[in-house]
Amino acid sequence: MTGGEVAGILVAVFWAILVSFLAVVLVRLAQTLRATTKLVADVTEQAVPLLADASATVRSAQTQLDRVDAIATDVQEVTSNASALSTTVASTFGGPLVKVAAFGYGVRRAMSRKSDDEPAAQSRRTVIVGRTVPAARRKKRRG
Repeated sequence: MTGGEVAGILVAVFWAILVSFLAVVLVRLAQTLRATTKLVADVTEQAVPLLADASATVRSAQTQLDRVDAIATDVQEVTSNASALSTTVASTFGGPLVKVAAFGYGVRRAMSRKSDDEPAAQSRRTVIVGRTVPAARRKKRRG
C-alpha cells in the first residue's frame, strides 16, 4: 500500500465515523423531539379543561359580585330611606310628644298634691362627681 491509499482509507474511516456519529445524534434528537411533542400534547390536554374551569369560575364569581353589588346598593337605598323617615317622624312628632309628656307630668303633679293645697315638698338632689346622694343620706346629715 502506498501512502495515498492509506490516506484514502483513513479519510473513508473518518467519514464513516463522522456519519455514524451524526446518525446517532440525529436519532437522539428525534427521540427528544418526540418526547417533547408528547409532553406538550399531554400538558395541552390537561391545561385546556383547567382553563375552561377557571374561566367558568371567574364568570360565576363575577355574577356573584354583581349580585352583591346590587344587594349593597339596595341596602344603601333602604338605609337612606329609613334615615329620612326617622328624621321626618322625629321632626313631626317630636315637639308635640314633648308637650304631651310635659302636660301629663303637670297633671300628675297637680293630682298628687295634698288636699289642703300645701305645696309639695320639693326634693333636692345633691350631685357628687357624677352620682346622686340618696334622700335618706341627706336627711341624716341635716339632723
